[in-house]
Amino acid sequence: MSTRSTRTLDNRLPIATVERETGIAKDTLRVWERRYGFPQPLRDANGNRTYPLAQVVQLQSIRKLLDTGLRPGKIVGLENNELEELLRQHRSKKAEILSRTKPVSVRTDAFELAAFLKALEEQDPGTLRHSLMHAQAKMGLASFVINLVGPLTTAVGEAWAQGRFEIYEEHLYTEIITGVLHQAIASLASGGSAASLAGPRVLLTTLPDEQHGLGLLMVEVMLTLEGCRCVSLGTQTPICNIVRAAQAHQVDIVALSFTAQLSSQAVLASLHELRALLPSDIALWVGGSHVALYQQPLDGITATPLLTDLGKYVERWRQSH
Repeated sequence: MSTRSTRTLDNRLPIATVERETGIAKDTLRVWERRYGFPQPLRDANGNRTYPLAQVVQLQSIRKLLDTGLRPGKIVGLENNELEELLRQHRSKKAEILSRTKPVSVRTDAFELAAFLKALEEQDPGTLRHSLMHAQAKMGLASFVINLVGPLTTAVGEAWAQGRFEIYEEHLYTEIITGVLHQAIASLASGGSAASLAGPRVLLTTLPDEQHGLGLLMVEVMLTLEGCRCVSLGTQTPICNIVRAAQAHQVDIVALSFTAQLSSQAVLASLHELRALLPSDIALWVGGSHVALYQQPLDGITATPLLTDLGKYVERWRQSH
């Protein structure tokens, strides 16, 4: 935790610094204080809230658990050992799911994940960006996305969960890789190499409260390589607007990406609602790391857990149309 320059003399942090260190808004901290009795700030000479470092560490663990889909009422105020146990259980569950859905890791020739992580850890965005673009040129775009971006993104997320990276470092990585992938998509569009395949028109987005768009962008790259004409709305689109956009753009498929951010109940309820509102001739594809997508078949919805399988699903669409 990079707090050396912002600590008070008695190792307490002001609320603005806690917000930055944990990613939890100041208003949320105040609400939790009233509702759950945690955190329990002290006051400085001016009457402003200050937070002991031990509470800040607890809040960082709570933030990580919130990102897995747990609700505040279940975790706010738990002791550090209880929070760590929940994080351990989540990592074990995630590893089990990924072992069933991820393809066997493929070597990336001279490109080792450690080198990319080191550039991020050393605050060297220029080297990280250059290395990623060099890897893409050498590996080819599809292999780059599947065999490097996918594993590297997982590694960055795990490093953050372990406390090795700060939130801003994870955000920096996302910003850099997003720029690299956007540039690759633009190159495909200008080159016209995939357009002649006349694939389906696909609308890409995420549901409200699903803030992570990197997986969505990786899907867009792979679909564009398969000749699909993609319309991306970015993240957090309300269901009614997804339906309107799908009709306005006359798409064939709506594709949604999920992390573990939302609860299983919220994911399934939203998907059933969206499927009911979409015209029957518009397919609904879902993918990502959320376990609820794959536990049982979803009526009228195609679950695509692997990026490598997208070509197969596109080909099936072509044959049926």
